[in-house]
Amino acid sequence: MRAVQFDAYGGIDVLRVGDAPDPEPGPGEALVRVRAAGTNPDDVPIREGMLAELFPRPFPAGQGSDLAGVIEAVGPGVTRMSIGAHVLGFTHRHDAQAELVAVPVHHLVRKPASVSWEVAGALPLVGVTAWAAVHAVQLRPRETVVVSAAAGGVGSLVVQLARRAGARVIGIAGRHHHSWLREHGVTPVEHHGDIAEAVRRAAAGPVHALIDCYGHGYVRMGVEELDVDPGRIDTVVDMVAAHRFGTKNRGQASGAHAHVLDELVQLLSAGELEVPIAAALPVEDVQTAYRVLEEHHTHGKIVLMF
Repeated sequence: MRAVQFDAYGGIDVLRVGDAPDPEPGPGEALVRVRAAGTNPDDVPIREGMLAELFPRPFPAGQGSDLAGVIEAVGPGVTRMSIGAHVLGFTHRHDAQAELVAVPVHHLVRKPASVSWEVAGALPLVGVTAWAAVHAVQLRPRETVVVSAAAGGVGSLVVQLARRAGARVIGIAGRHHHSWLREHGVTPVEHHGDIAEAVRRAAAGPVHALIDCYGHGYVRMGVEELDVDPGRIDTVVDMVAAHRFGTKNRGQASGAHAHVLDELVQLLSAGELEVPIAAALPVEDVQTAYRVLEEHHTHGKIVLMF
């Protein structure tokens, strides 16, 4: 089978599409023939070796965590999923960017026909991360929440889920994303200049919560400049700042459950949630996909198609 691989830790140039052995589904697993696989910022430090102690990789190593496809076989003890089912989900083995992936069935949910393959492959990790972040700050109706990187892969879902919770949302993003934010009921703020002052003007009152999807000082800004209670700040990217300021750091790990993913899929199917797709590229363009991803200016997700 074809799979995205790398033979040593390094930059984008180490990525290649090569041949790999077909996996076999073990007990409780389904073998998924992948149609679409997401790309995520978390893939980058793993590939660069920055997390080698936490995620040691045998080479050649695979890449990717979220996927959508068709079940081709099931392992012993599997009764909840059947061959031929259209599914989406995630794997913790960092091998999702491949034609065939063995996935625990409790990490999979069924894909409705109304949800496209590229959206299904884009949703899992950003979706559960956004869900966890919004729940972490305990939003109440008519409260004001600030979201950094509000048009990115996670942020674009955070702002929609926060609006569904009844909150007033101020989204920090580049100007070229402001029209999309306004269309989704979000008050946009430019991510340059005196951001805290711009947020204060937009809020015209207290800021009750902050969800940080970018890092680079937004947690400090929330605590020191916007006077947000640290217990109502969640960062999905900046563990150092969370420890320093006593804020929450709930994201992917907190929300990575099939029931959460299924809840998001139902919202998608009902037209009540949108997953913006920045690009859907053939897997052979994996290096291009990560060059664009690492520029940090995309609106939504970049997906690899098989």
